[in-house]
Amino acid sequence: MDAVARPPLSRWTVPMPPAGWAALGAFLAGALLLVPALHLLTPAGSALHVSDYAVTLGGKVMCYAIVAVALDLVWGYGGILSLGHGLFFALGGYGFGMYLMRAIGREGVYQSDLPDFMVFLDWKALPWYWRGTEHAAWALALAVLVPGLVALVFGFFAFRSRIKGVYFSIITQALTLAAMLLFFRNETGFGGNNGFTDFKRVLGHPIAAPATRVALFMLTAAALAGTLLLCRWLVASRYGRVLTAIRDGESRARFLGYQPHHYKLFAWTLSAVLCGVAGALYVPQVGIINPSEMSPANSIEIAIWVAVGGRGTLVGAVVGAALVNLAKSWFTVAFPEFWNVFLGLLFIGVTLFLPDGLVGLFRRLAARKARA
Repeated sequence: MDAVARPPLSRWTVPMPPAGWAALGAFLAGALLLVPALHLLTPAGSALHVSDYAVTLGGKVMCYAIVAVALDLVWGYGGILSLGHGLFFALGGYGFGMYLMRAIGREGVYQSDLPDFMVFLDWKALPWYWRGTEHAAWALALAVLVPGLVALVFGFFAFRSRIKGVYFSIITQALTLAAMLLFFRNETGFGGNNGFTDFKRVLGHPIAAPATRVALFMLTAAALAGTLLLCRWLVASRYGRVLTAIRDGESRARFLGYQPHHYKLFAWTLSAVLCGVAGALYVPQVGIINPSEMSPANSIEIAIWVAVGGRGTLVGAVVGAALVNLAKSWFTVAFPEFWNVFLGLLFIGVTLFLPDGLVGLFRRLAARKARA
C-alpha cells in the first residue's frame, strides 16, 4: 500500500485540534491585550483595573507553568520523573539575577560598583564568573546555557548508566540539595542565604514601573505559549513517538535499534533549558532569588503540579501549576500552617482517584457525554 502523501509543511507545523488553537488564541489575547489595557489604561479605583499584585502573581504563575510543561515533557512523555527541576529554574534565575544586581550600580546601600552583599562580605573584586554580566544578553545566555550544561553532563552519565525510575528521582533530589547547600555558602559569591534582591531596573527601565511589569508579563505569556507549541510539536513528531515508546518499553525500543539515552538526554536537556528561561523571567517580576528555590520540596511541588493537571498532556501541566499556585497564594495568607497538609492530601487524592489528573477527568467526562 502506498504511503499517504503528506503536505510539504506538515512536518514543521504544530498539530493541534481547533479547540486547542482557539484556547491558545484566547490566552494570548487576554495576556497580550486585555490585561495590559486594564492595568495601564484604567484608573486604580476602577472595578476593571488589574492591580500590580495581580500582574505580578500572573507572571509568576506563568513562569511556574513553563517549568511544569518542561517537567511534563520528560515525565509525561519520557517516563523520567525528575525531583530536581527546581535547580534548573533557580540557575536560570541566578543567571539573569547577576545582570540585575550589576544594573543596580552605585544605587546600592554601599554605593559601590560591587553588589552590596559583596561589600558586606569584604569582597574586593568581582569573581571571574561575574565577568560580562553587566550585559543582559550574556546574562540571558548564562540563564539558559548553565542549566542546559548541568543537565547535559548529569544526564549523560545517568542515562548512559541506565539509571531510571526511583533511583533517578533520588539522585536528582540529591543534586538539587547539594546545589542548595553550595549556594547557601557566602564563599560561592551568590549572596549566601539572602541571594539576590533589591533590584532597581532592567534594560534601563525602573523594574517596579507599571509599564515594565506589563512588559515582563507579556514576555512571560509569549514564552509560555512558545513553550507549549514547541513541546506540542516535539511530542507529535517522530522523535516524540519514539520517546513515548521508550517510556512504555525501553528494552523493546533498544531491541528495535533505537538508542534510548540519546532521546532521553535531548528531552532532559531541553527541559532544563526551558526551566532556565522560566527562572530568568521569574526573577525580575518577583524581585528575589535565593537558594530556597533549589530546595528539594520545591522540586517535589513541581511534580505535584503536573500530577494534578494530568501528566502527558502539556496543557494539564499549565492547569495544575495555575490551580496549585493560586491555591497556595490563598492558603499562605488565610491558613499558612495548613498549606503543606493540604498539598500532601491533594497529592494523595490525585494519585488515588485521579491518576490522569484533571485533564484526564475532563476527557473522560467529555467522552461519556459524547456516547450518551
